[in-house]
Amino acid sequence: MFKLNLKIAFRNLMRNKSYALINILGLSIGMTSCILIFIFIQFQLSYDKHFKDADRIFRFVTDWKYNNFDDYSAGVPLPFALAAKEELTGIEKIGRISRNSGVVLVRNGDGTEHFKAVKDVYFTEADLFDILQVKWLFGKPTQSLSEPNTTVISEKIAKAFFGSAQQAIGKSFTFWNSIQLRVVGVIADMPSSSSIPLEIMISYPTFYGYKNQDWDSVSTYNECFVLLKPGASMAVFEQSLERMNNKYLKQKKLAGNQRSHLQALSDIHFSERYNNFADTNITKKEVYGLAIIGLFLMVTACINFINLATAQSVNRSKEVGVRKVMGAMRRQLVIQFLAETTTITVISMLLACIFSELMLPFLSHLFKGEVSLSLFTDPNVFVFLFSLVVVVSFLAGFYPAMIISGFSPALAIKNKVRIQSGNLSLRMILIVVQFSITIVLIIATVVVIKQMQYVREKPLGFKKEAVVLLNFPGDSASMSHQQLFREKLLHIPGVEKQSYFVRPPLSGTMNTTNFYVDGRENKDFEVRLSPSDEHYFDLFGLQFLAGKVYGKSDTANAYIANETFVKKIGITNSQLALGKIISQNGRTGPIVGVVKDFNDQSLKEKISPMVFYQEKRQYYSMGLELDAKQIMPAMKEIENLWKSSFPNEVYDAKFMDNDIDKYYESDRITGLLFRIFAGVIMFISFIGLFGLVSFVAAQRTREMAIRKVLGATTVELVKMLNSSFIRMVFVANLVAWPLAYILANKWLSGFAYRTSMGLWPFMLAMLTSMALTLITVSFRSYRAAKANAIDALKYE
Repeated sequence: MFKLNLKIAFRNLMRNKSYALINILGLSIGMTSCILIFIFIQFQLSYDKHFKDADRIFRFVTDWKYNNFDDYSAGVPLPFALAAKEELTGIEKIGRISRNSGVVLVRNGDGTEHFKAVKDVYFTEADLFDILQVKWLFGKPTQSLSEPNTTVISEKIAKAFFGSAQQAIGKSFTFWNSIQLRVVGVIADMPSSSSIPLEIMISYPTFYGYKNQDWDSVSTYNECFVLLKPGASMAVFEQSLERMNNKYLKQKKLAGNQRSHLQALSDIHFSERYNNFADTNITKKEVYGLAIIGLFLMVTACINFINLATAQSVNRSKEVGVRKVMGAMRRQLVIQFLAETTTITVISMLLACIFSELMLPFLSHLFKGEVSLSLFTDPNVFVFLFSLVVVVSFLAGFYPAMIISGFSPALAIKNKVRIQSGNLSLRMILIVVQFSITIVLIIATVVVIKQMQYVREKPLGFKKEAVVLLNFPGDSASMSHQQLFREKLLHIPGVEKQSYFVRPPLSGTMNTTNFYVDGRENKDFEVRLSPSDEHYFDLFGLQFLAGKVYGKSDTANAYIANETFVKKIGITNSQLALGKIISQNGRTGPIVGVVKDFNDQSLKEKISPMVFYQEKRQYYSMGLELDAKQIMPAMKEIENLWKSSFPNEVYDAKFMDNDIDKYYESDRITGLLFRIFAGVIMFISFIGLFGLVSFVAAQRTREMAIRKVLGATTVELVKMLNSSFIRMVFVANLVAWPLAYILANKWLSGFAYRTSMGLWPFMLAMLTSMALTLITVSFRSYRAAKANAIDALKYE
């Protein structure tokens, strides 16, 4: 029976090639999108699942609550772990890990340079390997990283440094041009779905700050993980943590009501407040949003299939009538038509797998290799593919199968079958749903594109064109030659301005602290610190509202504040801020200038209250303004001067506008994905529309023939068929607009500075959907209107 049904299904597909092609194309494209979305979501949900006992692993994080400001950090004070061992109940293991970066230098046996690059390293306590268990290729977990100047590296790093994992053991390399590190262990490469990308781990006793006892100093680079005992009571643990917060934080009266609490390992990758070492956060809302889009795509494809199937049902009425006369039961007919649907679905799935495999490299490239995507390595993918075939076959095939199998044999044989108006209304509702989804995505795509254009064009309050950013060595010898190196740079043709600083005007690197104004502690907010030399303000074109730039003689104590800082401390006139005494971290000095506000973070964030001061020892970055006509020759001269001046360092130059663009990379990807998904849904929807207009034209063939005989023109007939579809699209717009407004407004609320939506994205979506509908429907209705009336009426 199965073989017979399959044979009949293939015969019907071959008999209706255009119908089969449209169905297969629509379903395969919808399935391709669904598969790619599933693979991406599956990858995101797999983060940190590879660690043993992941449900017992937690990270400590820190919160602050000021009167008008909350702050969050993934780090803890450096002495936290030692105190936690004594104070907290239910701990099996606790371990610290501190992230840093610097030049790694590997030399050959003859002393020549083999490898040199800036790499991230992690100063790691040995106990961390009992918490985050990894596969050891060489070395012993209990002994590794117990001594200073030892390191454990991943297999990939071992191959890059020494050729193989085995050859790496016992070998040495240099970090920061001063620390000689001996390799004592090699671990297997971490999966790419890890929020703790361990590649170079250095023993914690090597870390310059491992004896630090300052509870008021918290950095996101210093994290602490804990493994709880099996069956440990979270309530008891939380009580002991609260007592510890009281003892070490509250009683010390630290600023901002500082307190520490737990974050589950499974939540790290999806956290909106706390970052991670892999810098790959994605929120659960974004994951669910993608899942909903995938569902919409599949629903749209199924609606498309239903409309096409019912459009063709009238053409198969005689076949149904003959089968029923010959004794076929309705159940048998339903199975037959479901078999045809399943055949189309399976063929579509095979094509979708091919399309998905071809698209995976593009998707991986879109995320710059940060995600590892594969179609056939995960058993869950096969389960999803099978489930998709079953669900789509049932959803797309059951309704048409019930309609077709329910035809009356007498009417079917006479070819007088009519689909009832109630069913027609249902199909019209499906079309409205299809177009509503399409219009929502069109509006969302336009809003995303408009916001990205706003981000690119909005004045940020500082100069960024033709400005090059470079790192500057932090060793004392290099620091002592800052002025000499500046003079050499300014002698290069094309170099117009130069400045040393910790960070450029717009940066995601935060360094905030509590402070005092005229001896009075501020309890409302923290101030962002930005050490910069006296040339910084000229280089970036920052405007002064009051006062002036500090001079070299002000190195010890002068501050320059921004407009937001002055307003937040209750001063409305910038001139009145001059002379106010600022104290922070043991440094006291007057405000000598106030600069106009500029965007110091991405446009998703509000402008921070900031102060600038001079601190030569912290100038790890520098900026150069170049003559736009001499950029290329000047860059070559700068590189040559850099390499000759700092031969042990790694030259790394980037233009400031490119550096700013990276803060909107995820939004750029969002915009591209929306454009792709909108295009896919539009394509599928208009195929469905073509199916419905084919159905209507077939149902109204005799009516149009009679109207034509009575004198109706082709234009009038086309207008008659088009009017109902135009009304459906208009209704779809009315349904879609409120939903699109809510979603777009929700997305825009993530930006502190955003474009206004206005009416035109909605009007554009309406005009686009109306125009495409008119073109699609007119093509089919014109053919129906031009048909010979005699052919339609000769059997009447």
